[in-house]
Amino acid sequence: MEAMTTDLLQIEPADLRFVFELKKQTSCLVQLANNTHHYIAFKVKTTSPKKYCVRPNIGIIKPSEKCDFTVTMQAQRIAPPDMHCKDKFLIQSTVVPFGTSEDDITSDMFSKDSGKYIEEKKLRVVLISPPSSPVLLPVNGDMKHDPSNEINAQKDRVPTGVENIPPPRKFSEEVKGLEPAQDMKKDRGDEDIVPRQAENAGDMKLTKDDFQLNSNNEFEELKSKLSVIDSKLREAEVTITKLSEERCRNTQEKDLLKKELEVLKRQINTKGSQAGFPFLFVCMVALISLAVGYYIHP
Repeated sequence: MEAMTTDLLQIEPADLRFVFELKKQTSCLVQLANNTHHYIAFKVKTTSPKKYCVRPNIGIIKPSEKCDFTVTMQAQRIAPPDMHCKDKFLIQSTVVPFGTSEDDITSDMFSKDSGKYIEEKKLRVVLISPPSSPVLLPVNGDMKHDPSNEINAQKDRVPTGVENIPPPRKFSEEVKGLEPAQDMKKDRGDEDIVPRQAENAGDMKLTKDDFQLNSNNEFEELKSKLSVIDSKLREAEVTITKLSEERCRNTQEKDLLKKELEVLKRQINTKGSQAGFPFLFVCMVALISLAVGYYIHP
């Protein structure tokens, strides 16, 4: 394989930063940029699949395009000591043939035993306390407020209120090859991420009422379509019945015409035979009369 000159994917940000609050769900956006001339397939893994939800956790990025995926941390009841999190994420990427879609992605694509080049990049999880909430550090059994962490937390927030939105980046290097990244020895890198759909009800966009309303609208729409189809079927049945009756009448009329034609032929033959008999009789009488007249008057 030729030597690589740049990465297959450019990843922003380099760390996953979550604004941590107890009993609240938080999310982080990650952007993958493909600045190569190849189709790149990616897959996201984590050491704590039950704690996070990634959407999407697999995908295809076309040449010179970007793709975003969202990592959602489920609501936690206990804060980790010193706000230090040991969770890590692994992003695997590889070159795939042109035209490959997400449906074509298999786990074998990211297997090192296949002989293909697999690029692996690790992202660590960083927890940030919200500006309005103090960071609590245990000191001799008591909780202590650390103002320096609060200041750092304020710096990590974007003025618009959206955290961890990666800035766009542009790269002009063409991808030709890369040396493989080292495996995650201490991480459980082989554990796939949890399903794409968030299990927490708070992540759902549609409420129960909206879902029922949409279901009722779809049911009414299907009902109206079925009624239209039923009316068309009835019209078709009526048309078929009329055509069948017309065909039957035509057949009867055809048979009747055949019978009348046969009767006419018989009548014509009968009249012809009757008209020929008197003519022959007249001819015979005429011949006999000529013969008798010849003998009487020689």
